Amino acid sequence: MTQILVVDDSPTEIHVLKTILEKNGYSVMTASSGEEGVAMAKQHKPALVLMDVVMPGLNGFQATRQLANDAATSSIPVIVVTTKDQETDKVWAMRQGAKDYIVKPVKERDLLERVKALVA
Repeated sequence: MTQILVVDDSPTEIHVLKTILEKNGYSVMTASSGEEGVAMAKQHKPALVLMDVVMPGLNGFQATRQLANDAATSSIPVIVVTTKDQETDKVWAMRQGAKDYIVKPVKERDLLERVKALVA
């Protein structure tokens, strides 16, 4: 079963993403901070990471950059999932190493299409 790591400090967002992914056959791990997300990605090597941006401590841009720059995790694709809808945020996320960018609220079909494109 394909394992996906969801990194978000909002229990509600984690619940929404986890529900969508699990009912579509994915195994989901969750982390509630950037630091925890980076540590879990290194330890468990998920097939994909869904990364929020606005979190206390290590934000999603910083966590994505750490994953992209670490040989142990650089092959794990990251999709940034955030409320930040400015083009500059999307460009910045991609420059940090993200493979895709989704603006919340997440549409189930859109999320699944993007996940499948990266973990096929």
